[in-house]
Amino acid sequence: MEFCATLPLSQLPYVYPSTLSSNKAYPFWSCKRRISSRPTRLHCSKMFVPGFGEASPEAKAAENLHNFFTFVAVKIVAAQLESYNHEAYEELMEFLSRHSLNDGDKFCATMFRESSRHKNLALRIMEVRSAYCKNDFEWDNMKRLAFKMVTESNTRLMTEYVLETSHVETEK
Repeated sequence: MEFCATLPLSQLPYVYPSTLSSNKAYPFWSCKRRISSRPTRLHCSKMFVPGFGEASPEAKAAENLHNFFTFVAVKIVAAQLESYNHEAYEELMEFLSRHSLNDGDKFCATMFRESSRHKNLALRIMEVRSAYCKNDFEWDNMKRLAFKMVTESNTRLMTEYVLETSHVETEK
């Protein structure tokens, strides 16, 4: 069983301690085994992210993706209807103008109760949402793009900051 311990900053070693080999001050920081028969193992493989209540950041991201998939499904269904059932397309657009897509489940639940025609639209949106999530969304591509965006953004921001604070004259 693994657990994660949070230590106050006063108990952490300096960023570059002069005597890392001295494990008496910070015995938990050592890679050596403790002398006791059952050593306490502190192992944190993930960062603790405060401020998310009961949900993890991944759960919040999944919730946002869930709502995004509803948005995508509405766009797909609207495009399909526009080409072969203009009356249903107009009904969907009118409903969309009155109801927010911020909460995908609330949007579909409200659509279910609007009318029998809207119920069929809601069922179609839910079907497309599920199919898109399972079959068409490129999860690996999303992860690659997210990594790339974070890396490029961090590099750009750090470069801008260094240029601002270093007062280096750029050649013209």
